[in-house]
Amino acid sequence: MTTLPAGLELRPLHIPSSIDDADAADFREMVRLRNLVYAEISGHDDSAMPADELLPLYQPQPDMKRFAWIAVFHGDVVGRVGLDFPQEEGARTGFWLIELRRSAWGHGIGRAAFAEIERVAREQGRSVLQTWAEHPAAEGPHLAAPTGFGSIPEDHAARFLAASGCTLEQIVRVSALPLAGARPHLETLLAEAEAAASGYRIVQWTLPTPDEFVDAFAWMKSRMVTDAPSADLEFDEEVWDAARLRRYEAGYLDAGRHMLVTAAQHVDTGELAAFNELVIGKDRTAATSQEDTLVVSTHRGHRLGLLVKCAGLLAWHDIAPDSPRVLTYNAEENRPMLSINERIGFAPISYEGVWKKVLA
Repeated sequence: MTTLPAGLELRPLHIPSSIDDADAADFREMVRLRNLVYAEISGHDDSAMPADELLPLYQPQPDMKRFAWIAVFHGDVVGRVGLDFPQEEGARTGFWLIELRRSAWGHGIGRAAFAEIERVAREQGRSVLQTWAEHPAAEGPHLAAPTGFGSIPEDHAARFLAASGCTLEQIVRVSALPLAGARPHLETLLAEAEAAASGYRIVQWTLPTPDEFVDAFAWMKSRMVTDAPSADLEFDEEVWDAARLRRYEAGYLDAGRHMLVTAAQHVDTGELAAFNELVIGKDRTAATSQEDTLVVSTHRGHRLGLLVKCAGLLAWHDIAPDSPRVLTYNAEENRPMLSINERIGFAPISYEGVWKKVLA
């Protein structure tokens, strides 16, 4: 077992059946801590989620084995720790997080938590650990990504990760689009995309996915880990079928979150060629998240990325008219997708570093 600093408990996180259950106190406290940490890092609440919306994402799934702890220091919950293992055959990766209040820095909590992550990863037969960390803009020395695209400040998180034996592999740009007044520009871009996408049509749905599109959508979701730029990171190829897609959707539906899927369909073959997801929680005045976007490789070159993004954003005006902005995440080397986002009006607000450690 990992040796812990005096006064520290890494308490395994109990996952309740309902957020109102008597045994849900630790989960509610974990979510409160999560939201506080994200606000400390970013300076805004756009990433906050209520506990009842986050709980469905923590329910056990056959596709992912999850370990989670809360860090309790002298009786106060000061952090959360997580470790996820994909369950594909032959998987060797683990995805982890350590998030601490600033007031808890400097007590060895992060080092102890990472030692426990390494111990569990080895126990589970995993050899590659990867994590995402937001690095707010700051003056001073920066670390450049080995891809040649982007850099992050050499801040507290970067120093901790480097000291833990992790290497910076990729920079992810976090961008935001203000929605007020965006419609005229989006309409102009959509007309341009439609002219270039002759032979394709837009199809849209809110979850659950209509049966006629389930297999095609599941296949496109499986390509997200293989077709997106991933630098020298490692991802186990995922297998998606109808059952896995329905489990994925349940994480949104059970939470009362709303997802709009906008897809491009090839008219002659009926194939789905591209898709985009927009998501908002039960609070329709909160920020919107633009989640996965993919253009299938055999259908590239027809402005389908611009097509599905603009069509989705225009429809979103009617779904969540009071949402102030849309947030999205893209690898800095993903110039085709960044170019689309920039034309639409997305601007960078922060950056994430993606870090990797190969266990000896």
